[in-house]
Amino acid sequence: MTALLESYAQGAWYRAPDEGMPLADATTGETVARLSRTGPDVAGMLDYGRRVGGPALRGLTFHERAAALKSLAKHLNGLTAEFHALSHRTGATRRDNAFDVDGGIGALFSYASKGTRELPDDTVLPDGAAERLGRGGTFVGQHVYTSRPGVAVQINAFNFPVWGMLEKFAPAFLAGVPSIVKPASQTAYLTELVVRRIVESGLLPEGALQLLAGPPSGLLDRLGPQDSVAFTGSAETGAKLRAHPAVVHGGVRLGVEADSLNCSVLGPDVTPQDPEFALFADQLVTEMTVKTGQKCTAIRRAIVPEHLADEVVAAVGERLESVVVGDPAQEGTTMGPLVALDRRTEVRAAVHRLLGSAEAVVGDPERCSPVGADPQRGAFVPPLLLRAGSGAAEPHEVEAFGPVSTVIGYRTTQDAVDLAARGRGSLVASVVTADPGAARELVAGMAPWHGRILVLDRDDAGESTGHGAPLPVLVHGGPGRAGGGEELGGIRSVVHHMQRTAVQASPDTATAVTGRWTPGARRRDAGVHPFRKSLAELRIGDTVASGRRTVSLEDIGRFAELTGDTFYAHTDPEAAAANPLFGGIVAHGYLVVSLAAGLFVDPAPGPVLANFGVDNLRFLTPVKAGDSIAVTLTAKQITPRANADYGEVRWDAVVDNAEGDPVATYDVLTLVAKERSQD
Repeated sequence: MTALLESYAQGAWYRAPDEGMPLADATTGETVARLSRTGPDVAGMLDYGRRVGGPALRGLTFHERAAALKSLAKHLNGLTAEFHALSHRTGATRRDNAFDVDGGIGALFSYASKGTRELPDDTVLPDGAAERLGRGGTFVGQHVYTSRPGVAVQINAFNFPVWGMLEKFAPAFLAGVPSIVKPASQTAYLTELVVRRIVESGLLPEGALQLLAGPPSGLLDRLGPQDSVAFTGSAETGAKLRAHPAVVHGGVRLGVEADSLNCSVLGPDVTPQDPEFALFADQLVTEMTVKTGQKCTAIRRAIVPEHLADEVVAAVGERLESVVVGDPAQEGTTMGPLVALDRRTEVRAAVHRLLGSAEAVVGDPERCSPVGADPQRGAFVPPLLLRAGSGAAEPHEVEAFGPVSTVIGYRTTQDAVDLAARGRGSLVASVVTADPGAARELVAGMAPWHGRILVLDRDDAGESTGHGAPLPVLVHGGPGRAGGGEELGGIRSVVHHMQRTAVQASPDTATAVTGRWTPGARRRDAGVHPFRKSLAELRIGDTVASGRRTVSLEDIGRFAELTGDTFYAHTDPEAAAANPLFGGIVAHGYLVVSLAAGLFVDPAPGPVLANFGVDNLRFLTPVKAGDSIAVTLTAKQITPRANADYGEVRWDAVVDNAEGDPVATYDVLTLVAKERSQD
């Protein structure tokens, strides 16, 4: 018997007692594996995730979790040949594998990088600056994100068995929340292989990832308010999940990413001779044929100026003639089969519904001659281009989840916006135009109905990742029919798994909770300049208070001459006196910051290696000639770099005048050695 897929549950592989149902090769119809109708103990999986996986993950800092993701990504990157070979059996070509397998591993790399660069080496994430809640500064409010002690259940679609899993897993892992992955049946064998290799690597804490290869019977019933569900699939199933008592009454957080009728709009300025015309046609063909059109981001509606509809059809049809449909593992094949024969039946049925108000201008849904494959045994359909009038209803209501798109004409820009909106909410749209004014009008009108909009033109085409490619750093999701949820989006998708809480406390307590010095908290004077301390010796709150420095009229004049900044407030006494903001000659703001550096910098070589920037600089009060300044510098945040012998230190800098009023505030960023040099 062909291998029966197993679940990874409670730290062990679970094999069901029944023979299971066959999962067919999309090209040959041969059985690849079998999937049980009997699942593991889902209550035990949830308990294991909460009891074992959660504490293990929450015991790691964001940086430690990011390092684990990076190690995992490197490990999986060395196994892509094995994954690609099995992926061919899902109908995926070599190009398709770049989107699913390689794209999923790329998402791990991306989140590992962002976790290290944008999150602290801590388990608590401050959100924004502290809010001063009292006049005396002894009572502040600070928003923080903390890991929820629940489980992230991830229900994935059949079309991206690798990327779909990893793009959900990575942000949950970085947030400190264990995952239970439920793959779609048709391609579960590829997901299971990847999970096997992950488990074998030993790179993740036990309980961080479990695999449910089987029915999720009773899973949602056992979820609670600390748990979440991320679902990718049909709008119909998404609606059922929204109505589940655990979501309606139990407080379970649900994110839905559903099918949508995405569109691409050709701008009213474009002519057939423009580069944008070719870009539009090329992109449409790509979106129709990558993954055989089985993408939730594929272009289903091509909205074009009415007078160009025939020329668009001709250009796209010419390009579709070069598409080679056949065995996805063979060299030269550019489009493989659908994932299963039942999917072909569904696509054909949807096309026949679309033909109620459209005509087929390229391709026949009932006829396909694949290269190197049996058209009866494989789930093959040809690329299908339809043409419909602007009044047709079906193109905005029926999705053929395959290599199918419909060309629709429009007369005015507002017509195009209205046609796009008839899809009732989509994951992504694209606008192809060289006219910035048209781009603004189309984007402003379409944005409320779309999660992402690509504006494509001759300038960005060389670097564009394309209409249908979700990126880890950008939101993937959409309103209305698209589900109303969000996935990806960089750190946004990490904090989505966490609890945001407002903490009201004294500055000292806020500092202790966040690991970041809060204005008003105690400063530490250890009797040695903080710049003489290594990262191992430095502590949050370590402070140096400088002596005073008088800013002379000569200083201001020399700075103006040296820099060329001869703005009248620094060089023209009469004009400066007439300005109510200055009332006379004042120092350049950057002169004040430069002089402040001279007051706090310790010049000898030491643990401080470099200054690499200034953040949040504000000039609060003008410094007049003859006034004096001093600076107080406090260690605000300490972030070691895991792969280097130094780390980053953020210093709170406050420059005040002779009256004690702050004249400038900012953060100084330095690189500091982890240990003192032995020289």
